[in-house]
Amino acid sequence: MQGSGAMTRAAIDGPVVAITGAGQGIGRALARAFRAQGARVVVSDIDAASCAAAADELQTLGVAADVTHARQCATLVERTVASFGRLDVMICNAGIMQLKPLLELDGADWDRMLGVNVKGSFLTLQAAARQMLAQPPRAEGRPRGKILLMASIAGRSGAGPIASVIPHYRASKAAVISLAQSAAITFAPQITVNAICPGLVETDMWQRMDRDWTALQGVPRGQAWQQRVAAVPMGRAQTPDDVADLAMFLASPAADYMTGQSINIDGGLMMS
Repeated sequence: MQGSGAMTRAAIDGPVVAITGAGQGIGRALARAFRAQGARVVVSDIDAASCAAAADELQTLGVAADVTHARQCATLVERTVASFGRLDVMICNAGIMQLKPLLELDGADWDRMLGVNVKGSFLTLQAAARQMLAQPPRAEGRPRGKILLMASIAGRSGAGPIASVIPHYRASKAAVISLAQSAAITFAPQITVNAICPGLVETDMWQRMDRDWTALQGVPRGQAWQQRVAAVPMGRAQTPDDVADLAMFLASPAADYMTGQSINIDGGLMMS
């Protein structure tokens, strides 16, 4: 199902969807896609200016929040419920990336990476789950809510030569996959929890990665990105809309029986 395509059973029918890290990149594309399908969307980002810009663009509620603070995650949920009465889908998308050789990493690098990517996902998930467990389902027989975590194929095995310069990022995304499984067991059947594992998404984050990786390798800028894209069986880089299509499916009634899954959407880079 494409975000701009016809309504199907997998289409969104007015749920309340909150998205962290929605000021740019994948998060903003998610917000646009859900809004276009009639969802009531709440955008959140640590950057207050980008959060406000996204909210203005979509004519919806924006809540600036740092996901590493439990009180701010709770406030995001509280303001969502105050505005829309409930929270149907929480997308824990906020995350960071850094390229640095393993032996050059220090404790602060490690703590920051896992603090945002893992702790931030956990605190957002926890705040959302507390609300979802207290509310009725939107329809009889459906879950009370759905939580989507943004992982990565970097959290899987392998990852090629780039693995040597993103060990803390890879560890964080593997932890997010594990968190999704633990939460799915904890909250079933009331809440479904799944993880999305994108590949090479053409965003500003990947452009910064290419800049840093090519600098480490001493090769022309853009070469690392081109080499990675050349290995994609589908023959192109991934777009944020590709990720949004999967997120909308998982948020829809068509995926009500899916929980605890971590789903690759990477053009075939990782096959399982």
